[in-house]
Amino acid sequence: MSALFPTYKRKQIQLKKGNGSYVYDQDNKKYLDFTSGIAVTSLGHCHPEVVTALQKQSDCIWHTSNLFEIQQQEQLALTLVNHTYLDLAFFCNSGAEANEAAIKLAKKFTKKNKIITFNDSFHGRTFGSMSATGQQKIKEGYGPLVSTFIHLPWNDIEQLKNQADNDTAAIMMEVIQGEGGIKIADLDFYKEVQEICKKNDILLVIDEVQTGIGRTGKRYAYEHFGLDPDIVTLAKGLGNGFPIGAMLGKRKLAEAFGPGSHGTTFGGNPLACAVSQSVLNIIFDDEFLNEVDRKGKNFKEHLEKHLIKFSSVKEIRGEGLLIGIECENAGELIINIEKQGLLTVPAGEHVIRLLPPLNVTDEELSIALNTIQRAFNNKYETVT
Repeated sequence: MSALFPTYKRKQIQLKKGNGSYVYDQDNKKYLDFTSGIAVTSLGHCHPEVVTALQKQSDCIWHTSNLFEIQQQEQLALTLVNHTYLDLAFFCNSGAEANEAAIKLAKKFTKKNKIITFNDSFHGRTFGSMSATGQQKIKEGYGPLVSTFIHLPWNDIEQLKNQADNDTAAIMMEVIQGEGGIKIADLDFYKEVQEICKKNDILLVIDEVQTGIGRTGKRYAYEHFGLDPDIVTLAKGLGNGFPIGAMLGKRKLAEAFGPGSHGTTFGGNPLACAVSQSVLNIIFDDEFLNEVDRKGKNFKEHLEKHLIKFSSVKEIRGEGLLIGIECENAGELIINIEKQGLLTVPAGEHVIRLLPPLNVTDEELSIALNTIQRAFNNKYETVT
């Protein structure tokens, strides 16, 4: 009998060891890991430069609290806001915490309450971020939530125009919905969102918890769509597995987040920031990002070429190395793929989500492609 709350539906697999793109279970079975801890270990497992940064900082100081200046925070903040129109960073421990900070900042700065989010979105499991999330299954059983969130259909600009007004503090969105099924809106939708925000003095908050830090082939996914956000939230790939989150914002917002307005005990400690800096030193290199973009486009094209013959496949979509295969019986296929030594993760009920490390090799992508194709061959007849 486990002493853990049963909050997770766990696989009967214990991953004991990891190296690069591969992990090994309790029986020493080898898996190619295309979950990356759900878009977290973007440099693979036990990356030597990240390990070195962790070991080096652990010999100096781990934690001081935010009552003292932390040089590692200052350096990391500058790295994150470079190449953006954002100016300031707040560090925390997770994506949900980053989104909570964004919600508080948006309301406090604008002195408005209404925040618009979208159906099928996912922003976290704390009360505020859960209220922002556009998935009812996440909210069941918790009673009344924060009532000032309005959830609208994704990619429906007319409904957004009808709801956005002078009483709206923020529009909060994932530019690519991750947990909701790797859903990308039309380019015109993003342009209209930006225009609505500027016209009505509404803050644009972009949740990059899953899509940020190089996952889509750019530092931040909003860059694909020419957006100018006021607030961006980050986590997951920011620490390659070491817990850290961040909220980035424009300098004008600083007046609403003065001393005592928000805080965290562990957020941005020297250990987390040193690890994160080592991650960004690698991922934020232009050549590295160009390779993520190249590999992602090539992998997606090959998936389309080899899977389009199956009538069960509806669409293959994504950016960079965030790719979803929408198909019938996605859950069964994920199990079949796993048995063949490739780990994937669902996104919604009908999507197989592929999240390889960003430094995955072309050979590893080819192995994954062949494994996925075999799983479909075993499950379905091809279209004749």
